[in-house]
Amino acid sequence: MDTTRFPDDLTAIPASYRALAGALDQIDDLASVLGASRPARVLILGMGSSRYAADRVARAARATGRAVVAEWASAVQLPPPSDDLVVVAVSATGRSAEVLAAVEPYAGRGRLIAVTNAVTSPLAERADAVIDLRAGVESSGVASRTYRHTIVVLEHLFRLADRQRSRDELNRAAAATETLQATVSDWRPALAQVLDSGDGVHVLAPAERFCSAQQAALMVRELPRRLAVACETGDWAHVDVYTSRTHDYRAAVLTGSAWDAQAVEWLRSRGARFAAIGGELPGAEFALRFPDDHDDRVRVLVETLPFELVAAEWLAQDPEFGFSRRPLDRGGAGG
Repeated sequence: MDTTRFPDDLTAIPASYRALAGALDQIDDLASVLGASRPARVLILGMGSSRYAADRVARAARATGRAVVAEWASAVQLPPPSDDLVVVAVSATGRSAEVLAAVEPYAGRGRLIAVTNAVTSPLAERADAVIDLRAGVESSGVASRTYRHTIVVLEHLFRLADRQRSRDELNRAAAATETLQATVSDWRPALAQVLDSGDGVHVLAPAERFCSAQQAALMVRELPRRLAVACETGDWAHVDVYTSRTHDYRAAVLTGSAWDAQAVEWLRSRGARFAAIGGELPGAEFALRFPDDHDDRVRVLVETLPFELVAAEWLAQDPEFGFSRRPLDRGGAGG
């Protein structure tokens, strides 16, 4: 891993989106293997960012009436191989130890699909069909483009989006990403100042885009090694609200949940500091907007970028992780 290369990986996102848009025909052709097998059930296995993306797509597939579940590859209680079950194993590198161990019972049975960015990997060798994420080389070793591409590729595997719609969404996501990158000096200091706390960063998002909160929190943990927590917006009032009064609580709300107002009421009443991403919220110290942020399918491909860019800046300012080792500073470190 070379996290100093992470900004380069982010810069390549718009081009990778446009390249993926041009490859959807081939991806749909490969995805036909799932339709041909006519499974009654589908199990998606992954870890980390792969599972975050898979969980979003599995939920969307269930909403259409299909029996699709995303599970940790590290889980012990997995269903046995069966003629009515297809297993989709997702690993950007194709080398995740947990994924390789989990697929062993399913390999060689004709119903294992690998979704990976490494089509000559050990995972690909075990699979009956391989779908390439086409995200290019992530030189930093941090999952950024592969996470995003996993969402799109899995949506096409389950026929949740048609080619023309996805091409349009990918092109609009590329344009929105370029806008945020071009204006980063205008908005990053303000967002970083709101989120900068020794007590960590909290990210709220609706269930359908919870993957964005999880990925955002992961980037804050993985790059500058700071505490970060993801929480579903409605569930926040049941599980995360309790520390919002007793800590230097800093949050970012990825807007669009039916429960935004409830969370905001608690945040404001407890004096917590928070920013809004993709919309306006009363009491937010800062609101970051970007093109097409009213479209859930576009913003799920864009809304983690602000956290990645803030995390990259925090790492550049503190490459030895001194912030994470210092005594608790309830006032934060400033912008």
